[in-house]
Amino acid sequence: MKTSREGNQHSRRVEETTLFETVLGKPKSLVTEYKMRYRTAVKAVIIQNGKILLMHSNRGDYKFPGGGVEENESLSSALKREVAEETGYIHCQVKEPVGIVIQRHPDLYDEGTIFEMTSHYFHCELSDWDKIPQQLEEYESELEMTPRWITLDEAIDGNERLMDKYENNRWIKRENYVLEELKKLYE
Repeated sequence: MKTSREGNQHSRRVEETTLFETVLGKPKSLVTEYKMRYRTAVKAVIIQNGKILLMHSNRGDYKFPGGGVEENESLSSALKREVAEETGYIHCQVKEPVGIVIQRHPDLYDEGTIFEMTSHYFHCELSDWDKIPQQLEEYESELEMTPRWITLDEAIDGNERLMDKYENNRWIKRENYVLEELKKLYE
């Protein structure tokens, strides 16, 4: 059984392993007259020893390790690649799905287009602590993204302090939604 509501509400899948699913931004009913651009992303939820592994920027915000799925790449392969590139940890095991967040908003690069990104969150584990140097994308290097083990509360608080500070803060809203959902599971 699956229910869904547009907006900042969430739905739960009762008989499946996905624990949350939500839509942030424009409801599908309002985007029919726009050209659409789609992206699929994967995000790692790595909680070990009571802390979560997140990427911390020089702005002070936190995001889950992960990124875009390349053509002909499975979600699992993409996530292992992204975790290694962003965090340096090379032995990431992708486990069960945790949730899905769909974001729709005007495309920053193509006027008259709606950008829709579907982010798939998976529970992951590190089988060991072996690392390689980070291989960050240009914007990640500019933000000096570094992996950091912190508590859920520290991440939520850090992101909430910055929620309205930056114009392009869509990932902060998305990530805090997911962090809040995870906090419900671990309380």
